[in-house]
Amino acid sequence: MTIAFVHGNPETDAIWDDLVEELAGSGAADMVLLEPPGFGAPIPEGWGATREEYRDWLVDQIIRLNPRGPVDVVGHDWGAGHVFGLLQARPDLVRSWACDCIGLIHPDYVWHDMAQLWQTPEIGEEIVLGMRAASREETIAMMTAAGMGPVAAADVADSLDGIADCILPLYRSGAQPAVSDLGLALSSMDLPPGLAIDPSEDPYVGPAGRAAEMALRLGAHHVPLNGAGHWWMCERPAEAAVVLAEFWASLDA
Repeated sequence: MTIAFVHGNPETDAIWDDLVEELAGSGAADMVLLEPPGFGAPIPEGWGATREEYRDWLVDQIIRLNPRGPVDVVGHDWGAGHVFGLLQARPDLVRSWACDCIGLIHPDYVWHDMAQLWQTPEIGEEIVLGMRAASREETIAMMTAAGMGPVAAADVADSLDGIADCILPLYRSGAQPAVSDLGLALSSMDLPPGLAIDPSEDPYVGPAGRAAEMALRLGAHHVPLNGAGHWWMCERPAEAAVVLAEFWASLDA
């Protein structure tokens, strides 16, 4: 069983370190951390950083892993968005999926305030300039205050140039109705087994109850993480590892 992890914005694969360590300790093997271009990985020449390009990138990455059999994918933040795109394009490549941010593809989802600013011409550019101007220490402090682990926050600070290059086209290509249309398309499909991870204190995913509703629409199992925030894998790696391991075990039962 290959498990592929995909992170989002503003992140690198270091957000998964504690969770992967917990899973390895419980016997999970063949775990692969996939870094989207710009978010810890180099940006290819001609890269436009759109939602569609990240979807196609992920499809290609999973195809490369697929000779070992269909893959279990775990997505967080925009990484979850990329997984939803993968599920629409090539569900046959996936044995199972586990994602947070499932409220992002609810028909009534409204992008959070910062996303709307990034999506606004000129204002988004000004915000990105401010991100670039922040010191490494300021970036680390901001990310840790929001709930990210210190090692992951330091890695984000060291990767900020690539992240800043990709934020605006990614969010602008995901402006509504793009993500709600994606959710509607997925709702009509026969999808692989899914797990909707629902941290109750995530401020970016819409009103309470939306994740459970979307999980029902997609035929996925819904697991709330009461009291956990956006970076639940940093805050509660042991609990998250148990949730994921039990889900994967249920597929083999």
